[in-house]
Amino acid sequence: MTVDISEPEEPDGNFASRVLKVTPEIAKNFLSQAAVDRRLNMGQVRALAESILRGEWKLTHQGIAFDQSGALLDGQHRLYAIIEANTPVELLVFNGLSKDVFPVIDTGKRRSAADTLFSTGAKYLPLLSSTIRHVILFKTIPNGPWSGTRAHVSNDQILAAYNMGRDWYGEAVTIGRDLSKCIFASRTAAAVGFFLTTEVAPAADADEWVSGLKSGASLDPGDARLVLREVLRETQKRGSKRRMSMRDQVAIYIKAWNAWVNPEKASELRLRRLRKGENMPMPVEVKFER
Repeated sequence: MTVDISEPEEPDGNFASRVLKVTPEIAKNFLSQAAVDRRLNMGQVRALAESILRGEWKLTHQGIAFDQSGALLDGQHRLYAIIEANTPVELLVFNGLSKDVFPVIDTGKRRSAADTLFSTGAKYLPLLSSTIRHVILFKTIPNGPWSGTRAHVSNDQILAAYNMGRDWYGEAVTIGRDLSKCIFASRTAAAVGFFLTTEVAPAADADEWVSGLKSGASLDPGDARLVLREVLRETQKRGSKRRMSMRDQVAIYIKAWNAWVNPEKASELRLRRLRKGENMPMPVEVKFER
């Protein structure tokens, strides 16, 4: 059977496109022209600027667009980001579009971090992407808020981190799913805690740590694993209604791990939310002796 494939029709109108290296000066000039109003999100501007400064910017079909009268239809966040980063980048520039297209610009579903990881073939993508994101936040802003515009982590950062440690992240996600059934922490918090602690303690017996948390069998009363298993019940006794943040959950996990690695400090163990001004605990390092 022969399938007749017709030639594509030429679009109506007279618009043109070109790739242009847009400098901060050019960006300012473009922004000085008339524009179709769209609310500016400075958090998005800063996130794009940081992406530029990290060298993550890539030329794609998403650029900037002007209508037939020269008014800016799309791309103001990208232009402001170029100015914020004070760095030129290549953009696809469209001229001569109809004003009628403005209502349908940027109405599609944004690509999530899980979408970005899909091509890797990894499992549990939402949990995996959330785990990587919070590991990055721990390493970059351990004592800052892990939500809001300051806590933005780009898809490129998440994919790069995964490619550098895919086996470790895969193991952390698997362990996190299991541990969340036995302790107070969410799957993400348990996976993040496991990743961060075992990353700096390759000589520690992670299997013993995990097995003790899962079963709780034959653990001494002062064992940090037993204390960690009791966190949920202790929280319920206090009648706390405030949801424990991801930072608090990870901090409690690390505190318990540190006490287990250093049993002499276990008597000082207090597993509770971070107090105001309290810094995030750092996992104890356990290296192999040379």
